[in-house]
Amino acid sequence: MTDPADTPDETESPHPVTGLDDVVHQRVRLGILTIAHEARRVEFGFLRTQLALTAGNLSQHLGVLETAGLVQVEKGYAGRRGRTWITLTAAGNTALAEEIARLKQLIARVETTNGQ
Repeated sequence: MTDPADTPDETESPHPVTGLDDVVHQRVRLGILTIAHEARRVEFGFLRTQLALTAGNLSQHLGVLETAGLVQVEKGYAGRRGRTWITLTAAGNTALAEEIARLKQLIARVETTNGQ
Protein backbone atom coordinates (compact mmCIF):
# COMPACT_ATOMS: atom_id res chain seq x y z
CA MET A 1 0.00 0.00 0.00
CA THR A 2 1.34 3.44 -0.85
CA ASP A 3 1.73 6.19 1.67
CA PRO A 4 -0.60 9.14 0.84
CA ALA A 5 2.33 11.46 1.56
CA ASP A 6 4.15 9.87 -1.41
CA THR A 7 1.27 10.59 -3.79
CA PRO A 8 1.83 13.68 -5.95
CA ASP A 9 -0.34 16.66 -5.12
CA GLU A 10 -2.46 17.60 -8.14
CA THR A 11 -1.84 21.29 -7.41
CA GLU A 12 1.93 20.84 -7.82
CA SER A 13 3.50 21.93 -11.08
CA PRO A 14 4.50 19.14 -13.47
CA HIS A 15 7.82 17.40 -13.01
CA PRO A 16 10.66 19.35 -14.71
CA VAL A 17 11.33 16.43 -17.07
CA THR A 18 8.00 17.14 -18.79
CA GLY A 19 9.38 20.46 -19.99
CA LEU A 20 12.43 19.04 -21.74
CA ASP A 21 12.32 19.78 -25.46
CA ASP A 22 12.88 16.62 -27.54
CA VAL A 23 14.43 18.64 -30.37
CA VAL A 24 16.93 20.35 -28.06
CA HIS A 25 17.54 17.58 -25.53
CA GLN A 26 18.93 15.01 -27.95
CA ARG A 27 22.66 14.68 -27.14
CA VAL A 28 24.09 15.78 -30.50
CA ARG A 29 21.65 18.65 -30.97
CA LEU A 30 22.29 19.89 -27.43
CA GLY A 31 26.01 19.81 -28.26
CA ILE A 32 25.47 21.76 -31.49
CA LEU A 33 23.42 24.42 -29.71
CA THR A 34 25.93 24.69 -26.87
CA ILE A 35 28.93 25.07 -29.18
CA ALA A 36 27.04 27.55 -31.37
CA HIS A 37 26.15 29.51 -28.24
CA GLU A 38 29.82 29.72 -27.26
CA ALA A 39 30.85 31.13 -30.66
CA ARG A 40 29.39 33.86 -32.82
CA ARG A 41 29.54 31.50 -35.78
CA VAL A 42 30.85 27.94 -35.94
CA GLU A 43 32.14 26.04 -38.96
CA PHE A 44 30.65 22.67 -39.92
CA GLY A 45 34.01 20.85 -39.80
CA PHE A 46 34.70 22.11 -36.28
CA LEU A 47 31.32 20.81 -35.09
CA ARG A 48 31.90 17.47 -36.82
CA THR A 49 35.28 17.06 -35.11
CA GLN A 50 34.16 18.27 -31.66
CA LEU A 51 31.09 16.04 -31.61
CA ALA A 52 32.82 13.05 -33.30
CA LEU A 53 30.18 12.74 -36.04
CA THR A 54 30.10 11.84 -39.68
CA ALA A 55 29.25 14.65 -42.07
CA GLY A 56 25.94 12.97 -42.92
CA ASN A 57 24.93 12.55 -39.29
CA LEU A 58 25.76 16.16 -38.48
CA SER A 59 23.84 17.34 -41.55
CA GLN A 60 20.73 15.48 -40.41
CA HIS A 61 20.85 17.03 -36.94
CA LEU A 62 21.46 20.49 -38.39
CA GLY A 63 18.43 19.97 -40.63
CA VAL A 64 16.23 19.27 -37.60
CA LEU A 65 17.52 22.34 -35.78
CA GLU A 66 17.21 24.55 -38.87
CA THR A 67 13.63 23.38 -39.53
CA ALA A 68 12.80 24.20 -35.90
CA GLY A 69 14.26 27.69 -36.40
CA LEU A 70 16.97 27.18 -33.78
CA VAL A 71 20.01 27.59 -36.04
CA GLN A 72 20.79 29.34 -39.28
CA VAL A 73 22.97 27.48 -41.78
CA GLU A 74 24.99 29.62 -44.19
CA LYS A 75 27.03 28.26 -47.08
CA GLY A 76 29.88 30.20 -48.61
CA TYR A 77 33.55 30.12 -49.43
CA ALA A 78 36.79 30.66 -47.56
CA GLY A 79 39.22 31.18 -50.40
CA ARG A 80 38.36 28.46 -52.92
CA ARG A 81 37.01 25.99 -50.40
CA GLY A 82 33.32 25.66 -49.73
CA ARG A 83 32.36 26.20 -46.10
CA THR A 84 29.22 25.88 -44.03
CA TRP A 85 28.73 28.07 -40.97
CA ILE A 86 26.15 27.61 -38.25
CA THR A 87 24.74 30.44 -36.15
CA LEU A 88 22.38 30.18 -33.20
CA THR A 89 19.15 32.11 -33.75
CA ALA A 90 17.33 34.08 -31.06
CA ALA A 91 14.84 31.21 -30.80
CA GLY A 92 17.75 28.77 -30.46
CA ASN A 93 19.27 30.84 -27.68
CA THR A 94 15.92 30.88 -25.85
CA ALA A 95 15.39 27.13 -26.34
CA LEU A 96 18.88 26.38 -25.03
CA ALA A 97 18.38 28.62 -21.98
CA GLU A 98 15.04 26.94 -21.21
CA GLU A 99 16.58 23.48 -21.54
CA ILE A 100 19.43 24.40 -19.20
CA ALA A 101 16.92 25.81 -16.68
CA ARG A 102 14.95 22.53 -16.74
CA LEU A 103 18.13 20.51 -16.30
CA LYS A 104 19.09 22.68 -13.32
CA GLN A 105 15.64 21.99 -11.80
CA LEU A 106 16.19 18.26 -12.25
CA ILE A 107 19.64 18.44 -10.67
CA ALA A 108 18.24 20.40 -7.71
CA ARG A 109 15.54 17.77 -7.17
CA VAL A 110 18.09 14.95 -7.22
CA GLU A 111 20.41 16.79 -4.85
CA THR A 112 17.51 17.57 -2.49
CA THR A 113 16.38 13.94 -2.53
CA ASN A 114 19.93 12.68 -1.89
CA GLY A 115 20.21 14.93 1.16
CA GLN A 116 17.24 13.31 2.94
